[in-house]
Amino acid sequence: MFDYSLVHWAAFFSAAVLLNLSPGPDMAFILGQTAKGGVRSGFSAMFGIWTGAFVHVLFAALGLSAILATSAVAFSMVKWIGAAYLIWLGIQALRSKGSIVSANGQVSPKGMMRIFQQGVLVAVLNPKVAIFFLAFLPQFVEVGAGPGRAQLFLHGFLIIVVAAFVEPPLILAGGKLTGYLSRNKTVSRWMDRGLGALFVGLGIKLATSDRI
Repeated sequence: MFDYSLVHWAAFFSAAVLLNLSPGPDMAFILGQTAKGGVRSGFSAMFGIWTGAFVHVLFAALGLSAILATSAVAFSMVKWIGAAYLIWLGIQALRSKGSIVSANGQVSPKGMMRIFQQGVLVAVLNPKVAIFFLAFLPQFVEVGAGPGRAQLFLHGFLIIVVAAFVEPPLILAGGKLTGYLSRNKTVSRWMDRGLGALFVGLGIKLATSDRI
């Protein structure tokens, strides 16, 4: 079982690295929370995104993502909910007064949990991700290498594993901004506004998107 060639793994991991480096709501959310709240906030956002991505992996392995790909009603429902949530996050950032870091340089446990939950929803409520996994993962399913669903799950899980090597260094680098932003409230507010505008734009883009 799971007997693949070196060419197979080279192609898959190259695609997985590029996928994890590509800009989108997930990466914007992780880096935005890192800049606002520091490394711990960034990791909370990252774990939330990974949890949401894992849900999509399960959906793809079980064939549930096919519902979004074939049902216009299901796709539209998830799309509009996801778009509304991104726009709501954007409005919250636009109204923010700056860094969420407290006087002692820490984000409260309650704040960390809120960031984690937001990350889960950002990932889960993006139907384009579900359909992407449905289209991407089957390309690496090989006859005779094992049950199809097991192969889908393995490759989907490995995409998250690759993210564990790509995203933490970005968070650590972005965390260096936190101290500067905590001392410069004006810059922090404008960064929040930029992040808010980005999420509103991503929400509008998702709302106007079609199935792929």
